[in-house]
Amino acid sequence: MRIILDSRIMMRHIPVLLDEVCALFEPIGNNINGVFIDCTLGLGGHSQALLARHKNITLIGIDKDTQAIAIAKQNLKNFSDRVQILQGGFGYQLEVALHRAFKSQKKVVGILADIGVSSLQLDSLERGFSFKSENLDMRMDTNQNLDAHYILCHYSQFELERVFREYGEIKEYKKLARLLKSREFASAKDLSAFLSQHFSNPRINPATLAFQALRIEVNDELGELKRFFNTIAKYFHELSGAIVDVISFHSLEDRITKETFREWSKSCICDPNAYRCECGNNHAKGRILTKKPITPSQNELRANPRSRSSKLRAFVVDKT
Repeated sequence: MRIILDSRIMMRHIPVLLDEVCALFEPIGNNINGVFIDCTLGLGGHSQALLARHKNITLIGIDKDTQAIAIAKQNLKNFSDRVQILQGGFGYQLEVALHRAFKSQKKVVGILADIGVSSLQLDSLERGFSFKSENLDMRMDTNQNLDAHYILCHYSQFELERVFREYGEIKEYKKLARLLKSREFASAKDLSAFLSQHFSNPRINPATLAFQALRIEVNDELGELKRFFNTIAKYFHELSGAIVDVISFHSLEDRITKETFREWSKSCICDPNAYRCECGNNHAKGRILTKKPITPSQNELRANPRSRSSKLRAFVVDKT
């Protein structure tokens, strides 16, 4: 795939919950010579702001989208001496990034994951994420083989039912899978029109949840998130003091994040029915910084309607 650096995309890129992310990472300060890991670099909006605020941190950015990486390099060129970029899924590359940080003997001060499809991917019709796309792709990593067209053509009806039930939480998942196996689809535009004919939803486009489910399956998005949390848990002792921020855009991701942070913050891990604590009551890996998820302000919603479903949760590791 040829990489085109579209200046219009670079200019209109609006990082979601930017002020709130910067505020949560404010305790990093300007004097700490540490490493910040942006697990979903995208076009570099969050990283650019954090590098400008914290003069002594270095950044390791991760993204699986080669087009996004090319644009991020341009956006971060003023900080190039403090930036390293890894190409690949953050679920796997986070461990590589952590090893680089540990090898440099610098403290990891923050980890950010802004999960989901980016504006670059939505606005690039050839990527197949948009309802208006003339193809059916949805790959964040254009080098991988699995795409949405393959899923619709080669998955069984039973497999499609699983995808739409688990990743779209669609009530009529059996009907949806049956209908989709009744014909072939050449484009996302064709698929979207077909779904609008057979389903109705007063709140959102009838294709929204089906597209979400296909995209999650194509990119193994929930698997990436679980690997991300497992990697952090593996290195709790080395990450003491690090702030972990996760921005999610649908309930599946937010539920995993909420439950993971809740488990990490538990001091007592005894059976809830136990008469008294026998575990030592010292198992907390840190504390939750956001009692409730942070959501966009009205000003942000007006400036960037795509931020409307975003939720930000944060946790600080404290395991010495």
